[in-house]
This record gives sequence, C-alpha cells and structure tokens, in this order.
Amino acid sequence: MSDAAAGPLDGLTIIEAGSMISAGTVGRFLADFGAEVIKVEHPKTGDHLRQFGPQKDGTGLWWKYLGRNKKSVTLDISTEEGQVVFEDLVSEADALVENFRPGTLERWNLGYDHLSEVNPDLVMLRLTGFGQTGPYSERPGFGTLAEAMSGFAYLNGYPDQEPLLPPTGLADGIAAMFSTFAIMFALYNRDVNGGSGQYIDTSLIEPIFTMLGPQPLRYQQLDDVEKRSGNRSTSSAPRNVYETGDGRAVAISASAQPIAMRVFDAIERPDLKDDPRFEDNEKRLENVEELDAIIQDWMDDHTREEVIDRFEEYEATIAPIYNIEDILADEHYQARDAVIEVEDEELGEGLVQNTFPRFSETPGEVDHLGPPLGAHNDEVYAEDLAYDEETLADLESEDVI
Repeated sequence: MSDAAAGPLDGLTIIEAGSMISAGTVGRFLADFGAEVIKVEHPKTGDHLRQFGPQKDGTGLWWKYLGRNKKSVTLDISTEEGQVVFEDLVSEADALVENFRPGTLERWNLGYDHLSEVNPDLVMLRLTGFGQTGPYSERPGFGTLAEAMSGFAYLNGYPDQEPLLPPTGLADGIAAMFSTFAIMFALYNRDVNGGSGQYIDTSLIEPIFTMLGPQPLRYQQLDDVEKRSGNRSTSSAPRNVYETGDGRAVAISASAQPIAMRVFDAIERPDLKDDPRFEDNEKRLENVEELDAIIQDWMDDHTREEVIDRFEEYEATIAPIYNIEDILADEHYQARDAVIEVEDEELGEGLVQNTFPRFSETPGEVDHLGPPLGAHNDEVYAEDLAYDEETLADLESEDVI
C-alpha cells in the first residue's frame, strides 16, 4: 500500500473497522506515528463519531480529532460484495482493529478464523465492552458502563455524595492505550520472535479496573473496601485542592515525607514538622481535617501566583487547576509545542494536541485532521487494490462503497 507518514511505525498498514472513541483512539495513536491507518466506514452513516459531541457548522470535532492522519474509505461489510472487498483490504494489512459486538463479524463470515486464512500474519484486535467471553460478553458496551462496573465511579467523588462519572471517555482512552501496545506486542512477537498472526481480546472494563491499584489485595489482605475521599488521598497527606485568596484553585500532593516537610516550610509553619499530629504520613492521614484547615487558612491570605511562587521556592509540589484557556496560555505547554494548529479544508485551521511521546529520531506528526467520508476511496481501491473503473462503478451503484 502507499507510503505512511514519517514515524517509527512507517511501513505498517492498519485497517480500522471500529466506531466511536475506543477503536478510534487506537487508530489515532498508530496513525500519529506513521502507520497507514485505513478507516472503513459505512457509506451512508460513516462513523457515529462524526455526529457525536460538539459540532462546528455540522462538522464533528471529535471526528476531526480522532480521525486525524487516517484514510477514510466507505464500505458496507454487511453485504457479500463488501465482505469480498474487506478481505482484499485485510490481505494487505498488518493489523485489524474492530469493536463490533462479539459474533457480528462471524455472522458476516469475517471472524478471525476466516480472516487468518486470508492473511495468516494478521494481528486482529477485538475491543468490546466486556470482552469476547463471559456472561456479559454480548451486552452492548460503552465507557460509562466500564467506569461504573470497574470500581472507578465508586471511588470517584465525595463520601457524602453520589459516585461521579468522568466528564469524558476515560475508560475508552485507557482501553485504547492498552490495546495499542497489545498490537505492538503481537507485531513484535510476529516480526522479531518468528511468531504468527493472532487475535487480541481486550475490553473496556478490565483496563480501567487494573489502573485503580491494588484494590483486590487491599480487600483480601485488609478486608477493606476503599471509599470515596473527594480530592484527598487515602494513601498520603496532604493531598487536596485548595482555594487561594483570589478565588482560584491549586492542587497539592505530598506523597513522600520530604515533600510534606517542604510544604510546611512553604506555608510558613516549620513548627508542624515536630507536631506529633503530622510527624509522619500515618499521623497526617489520621489528622487530615486539621492539616487541611491549617493549609487552607494560609491559602486564604495569598493569591494563586504568590502561593505557587512560594511552593516553587521550597520545591514543594503544587500545580494550578487549569481549564483549556489556561493550558493554551501556559508557557510550558507552548515551549513543548503540546498544542498545534493544523490546516483543514472544513475548519480552516484546527487546534489539536500534538503527537506524544516524543521520539528523537522518528517523531510522529499530524498531517491532517479527520477527512471527509470516503475521501480516500479512489486512492485505496483504485491505486492500492488496483480495482478497475467498472468494478468501482458497480460497487458504488450497489451502495457497497
């Protein structure tokens, strides 16, 4: 297939046959670093992500963000003709990313057993709400369900309030990161260790569950179910959000003993180092109400700028609570080019997060934002798969592409 953008994954071809955030994020990660990602979308509706969330004159901003660097082709893979085309795409690919409900691709004769015959080297990522097996496997899955059932929502929020869900696709993003490095593990095994293609079963629920730390150990060993603690930590103190005298907010985390001692210096209370209530982390957790009150009292008399300057002087860990306007104005984000402008035929210029992590020799790049539906049909079908004009005309007239 055609050359991919410069990056460490240059030369890899990925077929993305998923929809919405989780599968789209996997494709975005891979495309950012040079893989040729061919996004397969239904000819009439496209990815539902195109209509999801905020829109600018009918253009979905989530799509522009997660569709970046990808090639969009249209294909109805529920039809027999579309299945033949899909097999042709997969035969040329290194990996396939899909997030249909379990059994859907099998009904269309596009399950792993069949596709591995078409391409024995294929790595097939199957990303669903609850995985390919288990009593919940056939349930529809969204990130919200995973955030609820993983234990995340139960831990998130304040003890006297209802559990809180995150405001964005947290479970989807975490699952996408796990899925992306799973693909790379499988490709390494295939290409370096002499292995074969294989399929990968990932879910939305298990990745976010494993990021919550030693919850099973804590329950087993201590018979303790961790409860909501607001902005406090159940493992260290001080750790909280505090309001400064000018009505702004900062976050403090002192998870190591030396840092806690520096916080006491920063708030002009070195005497607290010898206070038996606060002398070590265990005591600080036991007396966290009094400790937070002391810190907040000091914060009330200082602006956020004064607070941050003072904490930086004493090398005590602190950060301002930012919104997106703050982020774009911050000199550190600017110095690292963390946000860049990309020209776009529909938006004019789009402001998006830059590629990350940074590579010294093979950096990723953002070549373009999410393309119009089917923008790369001619390039992929006519040039890469060498379909002739008559074949393409027939497929189009039958609404297959």
